[in-house]
Amino acid sequence: MTTPARATTISRVPPHAWFAVSAVFHYLGPAFAVLLFARVDALGVAWLRIASAGLVFALWRRPWRVLGRLDRSARQLLLAWGAVLAAMNACFYLAIDRLPLGTVAAIEFLPVIALAALGARTGRNLGALAAAVAGVYLLTDVHLVVEPAGFAFAAANAVLFAGYVVLGHRVAQSELPGIDGLALSMLVATVVALPIGVGSAAAAFTDPVALAAAIGVGIASSVVPYVCDQLAMARLTRGAYALLVSLLPATATVIGIVVLTQVPGVLELLGVALVVAGVAVHREPGDPP
Repeated sequence: MTTPARATTISRVPPHAWFAVSAVFHYLGPAFAVLLFARVDALGVAWLRIASAGLVFALWRRPWRVLGRLDRSARQLLLAWGAVLAAMNACFYLAIDRLPLGTVAAIEFLPVIALAALGARTGRNLGALAAAVAGVYLLTDVHLVVEPAGFAFAAANAVLFAGYVVLGHRVAQSELPGIDGLALSMLVATVVALPIGVGSAAAAFTDPVALAAAIGVGIASSVVPYVCDQLAMARLTRGAYALLVSLLPATATVIGIVVLTQVPGVLELLGVALVVAGVAVHREPGDPP
């Protein structure tokens, strides 16, 4: 449990700082996961990421202690969030196995902007949607012919990412124990992803280097950024959080260049820039000007 002194220390850190840490680790872990694909299948890496994060959360938070205090609706929310986490991670890893990291990151945000435009049909939101669609079109035009399956997984991941943001924000600002709720959902995700991932992960159990790397990916990809997301979401409106999220496609592109040497072309850079602009400009329904 969080002590009062620790809670005070956490509250002194601006929510934007928590988000900045999340933004870096959100794609740094997956970038190293791509390097691991040479040893373990993408679905295996995805499950090892989820399972190792679930284990860390279980040892750290022992979330089952709060399970009895949750009502039915809270349990259903955490079950839904866990299922979304499992499916999102699986689709994300299948996508980055086929497409550049920056491209997948840019596609992730199209549903978020589209939902905002449908909820508040303002000129600002329609312009944001047009910019994002144009950006994704440029990215699609570059890679679609070569990797249609990659785009299918990226599109599925994008829809699930929108669900992650909505459900995660609901958990963070509810009476649920934020990080304990995340820990419970990660355990749910581990079980949900087990049938599709554990077989592919088997190779890592006889490869100590691959297993250690996968655990490191889990901590970097799911523990650090998701905890920072909860700490940021608890003190930011969905609109403010969505504005900060506009940094993620650019962050992913930079990390793809530095870690994976995935140097984008001019059209790809323009596509990412248009998506970043669209996410930055859009507003959620009910947000103040």
